[in-house]
Amino acid sequence: MFKDKVLLITGGTGSFGNAVLRRFLNSDIREIRILSRDEKKQDDLRKRYASPKLKFYIGDVRDYQSVLNAMRGTDYVYHAAALKQVPSCEFHPMEAVKTNILGTENVLEAAINCGVKRVVCLSTDKAVYPINAMGISKAMMEKVIVAKSRSSVETVICATRYGNVMASRGSVIPLFTNQIRAGKPITITDPNMTRFMMTLDDAVDLVLYAFEHGNPGDIFVQKAPAATIETLARALTELLDCPAHPINIMGTRHGEKLYEALLSREEMVAARDLGGYYQVPPDLRDLNYGKYVEQGEIKISEAVEYNSHNTHRLDVEGMKKMLLKLRFVQSIVRGEFTEPEE
Repeated sequence: MFKDKVLLITGGTGSFGNAVLRRFLNSDIREIRILSRDEKKQDDLRKRYASPKLKFYIGDVRDYQSVLNAMRGTDYVYHAAALKQVPSCEFHPMEAVKTNILGTENVLEAAINCGVKRVVCLSTDKAVYPINAMGISKAMMEKVIVAKSRSSVETVICATRYGNVMASRGSVIPLFTNQIRAGKPITITDPNMTRFMMTLDDAVDLVLYAFEHGNPGDIFVQKAPAATIETLARALTELLDCPAHPINIMGTRHGEKLYEALLSREEMVAARDLGGYYQVPPDLRDLNYGKYVEQGEIKISEAVEYNSHNTHRLDVEGMKKMLLKLRFVQSIVRGEFTEPEE
């Protein structure tokens, strides 16, 4: 499917973009384009991979012209550019609007105008019943995706939605390991807070699945286990051979939930269970609701949302096994200094 094709990754210098490069650079893909604002990270990637298949574009999804410059001649797009940190978006909500909503509009409009065949946009569990600025902006991003997909003829636009990607930059696993190595107490927000747990490889697999199976406006979710923050902290202390390491509770940060949902009750009514994934098709009705009366009433109250409290819950041993899948954790356990998953 990717043979001799050109793939553009927005926000491609982040953790997800790096994971895609590791997966694709040695394939028969013709070219991978990276669009991002960070020239230093681009230069690091250029030196690390030294591949003629890799092309770099300095630009910002907020600026339509820079997106258009990178989009011309592209076959496929993975839209990963976003503001993702919940507390920072709480303090700068309009910045989240500019990148996550307006930036997505720019990417999709450029993709449609350039005749791109497929676009997969990356969303988050925080878009379901959102209470923070980041989640609200991502929920609006999904609405933009569905609206654009209704009017797009040649370009198939769909989305993925996933939870915490373990050991990615800015996540709690590198923070906890640094605190342990420095002899400082681990700081956790709420010991009973649960989060979905996914690896970067899981995230790439989900996007590839959506790419291959997605219809216009679809949202794909990968079934994933969850763990409490306390379980995660305990698993790390045991892996690093310091089970008695102190843990301090600092309280919930701005905009945080006790648990996250990957699918709402309303979405579960329409969701298709595909084994390891859920597929949520868009509501394709127009505004002439009268002609749909024969379809009957959808009983939303009978559905149950899919969240990090009611999915499979990892215990400390299960969390340890999942952590040991990560290159970052493997190196830390060996006593090596390494950077978080790139």
